[in-house]
Amino acid sequence: MNPHKLTLHFALLCLVLFSTNTAGQKKPSGGRIAVVVDERLAALRASPELNGRLVRRISRGRLVAIRSVKTTRSGVVFYFVNVSSRTHGWIQREAVVSAFHVGDDARLLSLIKESVAFDRIVRARIFLEQFPRSTHRAEVLLLLGDTAEEASEKLSKEARRRMEHLMAPESSYFLNYPGLDRYNRQGVTFVFEATTRRLHYDGAAWREIVRRYPSSSQSIEAKKRLAEMLARGD
Repeated sequence: MNPHKLTLHFALLCLVLFSTNTAGQKKPSGGRIAVVVDERLAALRASPELNGRLVRRISRGRLVAIRSVKTTRSGVVFYFVNVSSRTHGWIQREAVVSAFHVGDDARLLSLIKESVAFDRIVRARIFLEQFPRSTHRAEVLLLLGDTAEEASEKLSKEARRRMEHLMAPESSYFLNYPGLDRYNRQGVTFVFEATTRRLHYDGAAWREIVRRYPSSSQSIEAKKRLAEMLARGD
């Protein structure tokens, strides 16, 4: 196979394997849809027990269909779920959230707040996809935007170290830095500020807050972030 085609095929495979967005997934049938948000607890087991035989580990962002529920004597709640037409088993309740369950949006918000860096962004994206009517959306959008801007400083330093033998505009090396790829797959993009030679978050989440939730307390903070962007000339 042509090396360039092989590289392209590998890149596409990585995109499928490592993207955690749920929008493009085929929804499993047989129950109410939920999504894995805490991969630390996402062990699919043959029986509703913490020491039950492991069927497989389920990755964060994977959709499952909840068929039934069972509580152990020690109080641990398990869902019996379909992962696909051929794969099913028991998974601990805390590993997943569902738009059909009251309070799951608040539970995921707590997990997002406890998360850091890229993990926070991934879980925030899951929240925004799964809970379109949640009253917590403005708060999650602000967390996503602020976390992306915090990441931009480190990403800028990493990209700057690769600045040797430039054969194209400097901005193109920053904006093509491979470290941005996983953020891009989460719908998070950056802009380049030439005067300081650094990246900044493009502000999409902040603009959505101002547009959709103008009366929220988060809107005040979002406007401050956008004003800073305007002052920089982003």
